[in-house]
Amino acid sequence: MAKKQWSDLTPRQRRALVVVGAAEVVLTTAALTSLARTPSTRIRGPKAAWAGACFVQPVGPLAYFLLGRR
Repeated sequence: MAKKQWSDLTPRQRRALVVVGAAEVVLTTAALTSLARTPSTRIRGPKAAWAGACFVQPVGPLAYFLLGRR
């Protein structure tokens, strides 16, 4: 099965991809900002590990917000 090109997608599919992509960018930015501003004592585990995990989409930022903060 060949990969679909952007031009092969319907307008509805294009909008959905843009919305999901924007949501991932916002969620990742919020997680990284929170991580930078939160003291290490209030984070479960090393900050560097959580920063790396934030780039694993879409579970990384969600995991940080659900599990990474005390």
